[in-house]
Amino acid sequence: MLLTLPIREVLPATPRACIVRLDLPPGTFPFVAGQAVAIASHGGEARRPYSIASAPADVARTGYLELLVGLGSDGTPGPHLRLRPGDPVDIEGPYGRFTFPDSPRERRFLFVAGGTGISPLRAMLRQALALGFTDIGVLYSARTPDDFAYETELRDLAAHGRLELRLTVTRDTRAPWHGHRGRIDAALIGPLLHDPKTLCFVCGPRALVEAVPRALATLAVAPERIRVEEW
Repeated sequence: MLLTLPIREVLPATPRACIVRLDLPPGTFPFVAGQAVAIASHGGEARRPYSIASAPADVARTGYLELLVGLGSDGTPGPHLRLRPGDPVDIEGPYGRFTFPDSPRERRFLFVAGGTGISPLRAMLRQALALGFTDIGVLYSARTPDDFAYETELRDLAAHGRLELRLTVTRDTRAPWHGHRGRIDAALIGPLLHDPKTLCFVCGPRALVEAVPRALATLAVAPERIRVEEW
């Protein structure tokens, strides 16, 4: 499906990413939490893929589709996309099978993200919450404390008891940080797993999506309960 949608607003997310919201008339673009779209400014042919960061339940309520868009050193996503409110954007999709199931058998879910890999996992966890699930863990790694997208939202959900959250930074930084440091491993995953029958979703850089399934295996999680997407 190919649609042309206007940019509603562009919001800062991290120094290297922004949130882009596209106006979406109800019922015009059915998708499943975790899927992606390919987008470019209207008329451009070099569309690039971005995971949808909003859940279907969010879109039904707000009327917009949300994307987390990475930025280069020049502060732009590249020549394929102009980020100006009101500008039209062509979106194609949805694509992908890395999705949250409609009727999961499991009742505990763990979302493990690295960097902008939080985008599809944010859509999934919000859909899980909309479906009434309450047993959710989120483990999120970023290079520095400034690189956590949706940090305020995640901390607020955790503060209200709607999920368990653990953040870890992977690089030395002078910025104040009193949380965990280091890459995600079994020691970080274990306290959030609760049960080997937990359904686990992993998205991020290649090193993360290769290491986390191995760590989950050492914690007795079966391969069929581990779903991964490189980002």
